[in-house]
Amino acid sequence: MSPLIEKEVAIKLLITGSRGMLGSSVARMAASNPEIELTLWDRSKVDLLDTTRVRLLLEELRPDVIVHAAAKVGGIHANIAHPVEFLAENQQMDANVLLGALHCSTPNLVYVGSSCMYPRDYRQPLVETDILAAPLEPTNEGYALAKISGSRLASYISKEHGVNFKTIVPSNLYGPGDNFDARSSHLVAACIAKVHAAKVSGIPRIEVWGDGLARREFTYVDDLSSWLVDNLSTIAEWPDLMNLGLGKDYSVNEYYKAAMEAVDFEVELVHDITKPTGMHQKLMDSGLASKTCGWSPSTDIQVGMKKTYLDFLERGI
Repeated sequence: MSPLIEKEVAIKLLITGSRGMLGSSVARMAASNPEIELTLWDRSKVDLLDTTRVRLLLEELRPDVIVHAAAKVGGIHANIAHPVEFLAENQQMDANVLLGALHCSTPNLVYVGSSCMYPRDYRQPLVETDILAAPLEPTNEGYALAKISGSRLASYISKEHGVNFKTIVPSNLYGPGDNFDARSSHLVAACIAKVHAAKVSGIPRIEVWGDGLARREFTYVDDLSSWLVDNLSTIAEWPDLMNLGLGKDYSVNEYYKAAMEAVDFEVELVHDITKPTGMHQKLMDSGLASKTCGWSPSTDIQVGMKKTYLDFLERGI
């Protein structure tokens, strides 16, 4: 039985990366639960690269469960330009949090993996056992290697020390709190920001890297975070690692068209086929999570894109 179920007082939940899209979404969902005592860490409060500081704070807090959502992330531009940072910094942060949690006897930890952990151009849809089955996508190999390493560390700690350190592998995420910075944003946020900028400036066309036919799976972030908070009490019964995705993918061109609907502005897409596009397809099979943990995301791309654009406007980005 999970230690969370046995505990009669409030669950002490620590969320790292609490200003990020996923971390802030989990925080919103957890804040409405009176049985959860919430602690939020972001880079302004805690430098996760500081091994000593992380361990001291974890010893003081003694959380019942950690959702480790902090990571150095970025789009294809950033991953190509700075692989050293994406590999080294993510490995250091993960080691500090996971080993610090082990040191202070944290019984439960959710490690947030990434679909980048899967091989490039492999069978579709991808299942959990495909990780390390073939070479990774070169454009984000540094980040992918770091996430695989963190996931394996969580698994090793669980098996060796009898705790519940589990890995979830979300598909790409989008929604409120997304990063719309052109230098580091992911596809959906980039589509929305570029179409909005074209609308404001009256520009009739947008440049798109590649032919626009590459396919990606994006899940609305609040679907994931609400499921996560609702299921924290059953973490002991979760599989060691499981995919959490929408179960359907769309082409880059289709995401741009959905962004045009959300922004209410039509533009011409001009494709630059000399630029890299990454993997052609990266659809995950989330059947394991559906069967064992009741995973069932409900927000479709049209509704999710509109909500994301409204958040973009409200934040005045």
